[in-house]
Amino acid sequence: MESGYHSERWFELDRVLAQRERLRPFVSALSQRLAAHRVDAVCGPMTGGAELAQRIAAEIGADYLFTERLAPPPSEATGLFPVRYTLPADQRERGRGRRIAIVDDAISAGSAVRGTFTDLRACGAQVVALGALFVFGGAAARFAAEHGLALEEIAPMTFGIWKPAECPLCRAGVPVENVFDAP
Repeated sequence: MESGYHSERWFELDRVLAQRERLRPFVSALSQRLAAHRVDAVCGPMTGGAELAQRIAAEIGADYLFTERLAPPPSEATGLFPVRYTLPADQRERGRGRRIAIVDDAISAGSAVRGTFTDLRACGAQVVALGALFVFGGAAARFAAEHGLALEEIAPMTFGIWKPAECPLCRAGVPVENVFDAP
């Protein structure tokens, strides 16, 4: 995973998110939950949550912000959470002093959410909530509790993630299945 963790499965959500009409009630439910936190803006990482953040911001009448993914070269990507997320220069001042909800389509280890949170705080924003359609495992809840944030989720699911050295699938020699390269 982007975080550096290994997981028991991977979900490709692009097809799900493309079904805008089917998702509408779930987006509305998440919007209502986030609106209860009196947010001024909704911010999502461009790698998955930005479109959802934009839809939620429009629904609740809040400003929309996004973060961009900055990955180190593969030779320098070591340890957990090597990818950074930053607000574009023209949005940095718009976040200062505002109550912001971070939204992602799905949160597992929370790499994009963590990076977005770090940069929003560096800009002087007050992050008050995390929101996602899908929350896999307990990392998001731990991160939210650690930082005093509300966590709003539509579909929580159990999900095993491990540090690479602790991965039971690697230890058992289970090969990675790459369904994207299949004929």
